Amino acid sequence: MFSVSKKVGIDLGTTTILVYVEGKGVVFNEPSVVSINKENNKVLAIGEEAKKMLGKTPSSIVAVKPMKDGVIADYDIIESMLKFYINKIYGRWTFFPPYLMICVPTTATSVERRAIKRCALRIGCKKVFLIEEPKAAAIGANIDIAIPEGNMIIDVGGGTTDIAVLSLGKIVVGESLRVGSNEFDEAIQRYMRKCYNLAIGDNTAESIKQKIGYAIFPSENEEMEVKGRDLVSGLPRKIKIRAEEICKTLSESLSSITEGVKIVLEKTPPELAADIINKGIVMTGGGSLLKNFDRLIEKTTSITTCLADDPSTCVVIGAGRALQSIELLK
Repeated sequence: MFSVSKKVGIDLGTTTILVYVEGKGVVFNEPSVVSINKENNKVLAIGEEAKKMLGKTPSSIVAVKPMKDGVIADYDIIESMLKFYINKIYGRWTFFPPYLMICVPTTATSVERRAIKRCALRIGCKKVFLIEEPKAAAIGANIDIAIPEGNMIIDVGGGTTDIAVLSLGKIVVGESLRVGSNEFDEAIQRYMRKCYNLAIGDNTAESIKQKIGYAIFPSENEEMEVKGRDLVSGLPRKIKIRAEEICKTLSESLSSITEGVKIVLEKTPPELAADIINKGIVMTGGGSLLKNFDRLIEKTTSITTCLADDPSTCVVIGAGRALQSIELLK
């Protein structure tokens, strides 16, 4: 029994890959990680299973992240990932290949866009469309971007932060920064090495960020036990760190984002700026879940700022919804 062509939205994130299927919603939400056997270049695992192998594989197996700073670092691996998820949705064979909408950063070059399309077409997709991440995020956050009013969106992903002002379905002013939640994790790792001589892995740094990470106004006396490898003795060691430390550690990365927000606001036409003051700023993306991030933006801009419902999936939901108007997209 064969199905008609499905409309599928995909967010190829630096940290996470999300897949939206028309009529079903978000069907996959997995880490953007692939494990490969270096001896024969065979893909061994994709997603959650591959993430568990990060830092724990023998020399013949490597766990890699094919996305870097929001753009594709390895097109062959991305092609394997797309094929893997499309096959999971459809089964092995279909006479009705899907329509695919893929999210791209605002600053993606024409070469990068063509390469992404080529990857999707090679695995058998019927039609491939691209949509800028802030536009998809706004649609996923239930913002009506088609009307002649200004809406401001800040999408904090794993590798990039996209800041945009939208009106009449277009991005009027936009900025894409190569700063995201991965940079927060790296800042925590650097701090642990510098101040405690302790080496920690990516998963531990992410856990610290999620549990005691604050953008502003950290909780007093909140602390966490951290385990890692002592860089002096080479032996395992555990220490306790406080939320105030992590907040200070993240301040440099966060200042890059707040400066980007200011730059976009400075370039925004006065009438649209007035709309933004009335409506406020909406934040999306997994990185926006850092505690009190919205309060930091509000303090910086003096404009009401809020998180969208389920910020992590806004982009892929918006991509899926955009495909509902496929005739307009053509």
